[in-house]
Amino acid sequence: MVRLPLTPAELERGQRLGALLRRARGERSMLLTALDAGVSPETLRKIESGRIATPAFPTIAAIADVLGLSLDAVWSEINTSDGGAELPGPTARERLAS
Repeated sequence: MVRLPLTPAELERGQRLGALLRRARGERSMLLTALDAGVSPETLRKIESGRIATPAFPTIAAIADVLGLSLDAVWSEINTSDGGAELPGPTARERLAS
């Protein structure tokens, strides 16, 4: 399976996701957060640093649950630019066509 390169919008969303999770985790240990969510500490570190810009939905759902974040809040935060506008994102079909 060939993975398409990530778009700039996807990379930006990954950065916002990582920042959101770091803020929500606060002083809580990365190790304990990861273990409570059932993911490896390395995976959480990569998501928080933006190195995994498009993590799997179940991974984000588990981390959000441990941190007490609603998925609606996560979605809203990562899909909004600094100016408050909704960021456009191409559909999978549009990405394949380009």
